[in-house]
Amino acid sequence: MAIDESLEFVPCHLAVITVSDSRTDLNDSSGRLLVERARAAGHTIVAKVIVKDERAAIVAALRGFIDDANVDVVLTTGGTGLTGRDVTPEAFAEVCEKEIPGFGELFRWLSYASIGTSTIQSRATAGVARGTYLFALPGSTGACKDAWDGILKSQLDSRHRPCNFVELMPRLREDEPVNP
Repeated sequence: MAIDESLEFVPCHLAVITVSDSRTDLNDSSGRLLVERARAAGHTIVAKVIVKDERAAIVAALRGFIDDANVDVVLTTGGTGLTGRDVTPEAFAEVCEKEIPGFGELFRWLSYASIGTSTIQSRATAGVARGTYLFALPGSTGACKDAWDGILKSQLDSRHRPCNFVELMPRLREDEPVNP
């Protein structure tokens, strides 16, 4: 479990979506943290947007980035709790073709060290849709830090061994028909 410095770093192209009824560009600390950490790791930020806590709006934003050939990874922050307005996991379920259940499990395990049993209230999730990785993170800055530093930084680094998400990217669409 280490970075193999003999390998070339392959930057990912990321979009960040903040899901919130109250956040703005001025007070979106979680979205800003994800952008800063991704850039510091060497990745490219294609877009950063804020959408309302509404399932249709989240689905539309996700599909827009899934359809964008310049986006490899979508990170969302917010809307993963238990209240009536928290619908990000439901939006993910509508667009994901494959789940990555280990992401939510590992996130909650890591988060336990920071917030104890309160981590059980998180419905952080992840999946893949048409070759694009999708990660739903809680809205707190601490949770985004835990997810980036503890999981995403290494899994989105092509040099991470024994394996990483980046090396799978060329094969994520292998079940799609090839145009003659």
